Amino acid sequence: MDKSSLDVEQPHSMGTTIIGVTYNGGVVLGADSRTSTGMYVANRASDKITQLTDNVYVCRSGSAADSQVVSDYVRYFLHQHTIQLGQPATVKVAASLIRQISYNNKAMLQTGMIVGGWDKYEGGKIYGVPLGGTLLEQPFAIGGSGSSYLYGFFDQAWREGMSHEEAEKLVVTAVSLAIARDGASGGVVRTITINKDGVKRKFYPGDTLPLWHEEIESVNSLLDIVPAASPDPMVS
Repeated sequence: MDKSSLDVEQPHSMGTTIIGVTYNGGVVLGADSRTSTGMYVANRASDKITQLTDNVYVCRSGSAADSQVVSDYVRYFLHQHTIQLGQPATVKVAASLIRQISYNNKAMLQTGMIVGGWDKYEGGKIYGVPLGGTLLEQPFAIGGSGSSYLYGFFDQAWREGMSHEEAEKLVVTAVSLAIARDGASGGVVRTITINKDGVKRKFYPGDTLPLWHEEIESVNSLLDIVPAASPDPMVS
């Protein structure tokens, strides 16, 4: 085995699955929770959905350090923006700031992001900011290593005008499917719903997610799957 793949000094990365979906009234963001360092799982329950303002959140993928520092800068700039204007920043303003920082530092940053939120001007919006700093407004966006397994699924499953319940179910199903197929995605599923009523977080433990194909059901201990055998007597 290549020893470099087990080097725990490698930069932490989020070979990840992140998703943003619009629905009739708002947006739903979702992500898995596995953060890896090469082949080593550095954190199995990380939170990849980060708050930027009261009404805007961002899903992070790629280098954990890069995505965190971009989020911190944008959060600071949006705070200043809100003070100056006296009202919350729109989703497009937040996404444009992320795009500008990503583009201006594209030779150094290794991160892709999905910005989602709700504002009184345009309602629920999803913006994708992939590597390089492009800004794409989309009805749904997927990113990270697990996204390769989801394009066909979303082409078939997503539809315009979904209810909140349908969008939430779609996001959880999609992330669980990516977890089943992508070795760099795993852990639990976290979702955030953003609409005119505010923000609501949900948490789905790994043992509650749907199983796909020949996945093995999760257990708490190896003792649960190893058949118990009567020990040989110590004395005859």
